[in-house]
Amino acid sequence: MIKVLILASVASMIDQFNMPNIILLQQLGYDVHVAANFKYGNTSSKQRIDNFKKELKELNVTFYHVEFSRKGSSIINNIRAFKQINILMKKNRYKFVHCHSPIGGLCGRIIGHMTKTTVIYTAHGFHFYKGAPLINWLIYYPAEKWLARNTDVLITINKEDYCRAKNFKAKKIKYLPGVGVDIDKFKNIEFDKEKKRKSIGINIDDFMIISVGELNKNKNHQAIIKAVAKLKNEKIKYIVCGQGPLENELRGLTNALRIDNQVKFLGFRKDIVELMNVADLFAFPSYREGLSLSLMEAMASGLPVVCSKIRGNIELIEEGKGGYLIDPKKPLEFADKINKLYKDRKLRNSFAGNNYNHINNFSIKNVIDKISQIYKEL
Repeated sequence: MIKVLILASVASMIDQFNMPNIILLQQLGYDVHVAANFKYGNTSSKQRIDNFKKELKELNVTFYHVEFSRKGSSIINNIRAFKQINILMKKNRYKFVHCHSPIGGLCGRIIGHMTKTTVIYTAHGFHFYKGAPLINWLIYYPAEKWLARNTDVLITINKEDYCRAKNFKAKKIKYLPGVGVDIDKFKNIEFDKEKKRKSIGINIDDFMIISVGELNKNKNHQAIIKAVAKLKNEKIKYIVCGQGPLENELRGLTNALRIDNQVKFLGFRKDIVELMNVADLFAFPSYREGLSLSLMEAMASGLPVVCSKIRGNIELIEEGKGGYLIDPKKPLEFADKINKLYKDRKLRNSFAGNNYNHINNFSIKNVIDKISQIYKEL
């Protein structure tokens, strides 16, 4: 059986974004292998990663732990990972490798060129973008432009990246509308919503804002925390789902602002579908995104949105129709729009309906049809 490799820096990226690709490749008759760091740097819990490994075994997917580090400064670990991938690709002689994440893409494309292996690279959001720091342009832009020469298919998931990638010399450049959202999973969910709210300490008459994402600097959760503090309304509660290095700092901020009774950190959750369905508003103040799956899931749940006015988000949210697009550096503007939506149920319902209708363009079925064509062309 012909072998193919799915490569990413961390296993959680494959778990969260690539399982449909793995199933598709198996349906096309390939023996699928996976390589990533299964121990460190993952955005999901250790228990979830353990369960993910069991699921891969049940699917007869061979997986390898590789010592990638998501920190570009961890040179020793990433050199070790480079050597591990080099051995792996020479040994298994893959038909092609589909790589993800900047570090996974770097290793996969260099080694693909060395071993004459066909390479697909999905850019989940270039680190250089309109408004990005100069250092990002100085480092990542020339690196991506150079690596594109070793890329047989370069996939971008938002239109800004697609336009910029046209200046690169990859053999093929494709646009996909994100990684795809399973809309059916969010339809007609039946459960006790009051009980669900009580299980996380939220009353039925509270106004529940939810964010989903890693607790890191880029996700900018502090903007919403500051907005909630500014509003001085104890009925407004902010639920944060995710784990990450800034958890203690964010908890410290809520304590300093004396709103620890309004902000709840739930950690990694497996019940996002239900939590989305009991929320009133989705908040997403990131500084940088490719095309966010969690934002698409919020739209599929029929939630109005306040989010940052950045690449990716502007393709999903229509200003004044599905939500509000706000400068991520202006928490006071977030406060103003949250308050406006808090006071106006009719407006919330209008935004929710627009988002629910718009999300069909980004369905998993649509994305799988397009990626299937890319795989078949190889």
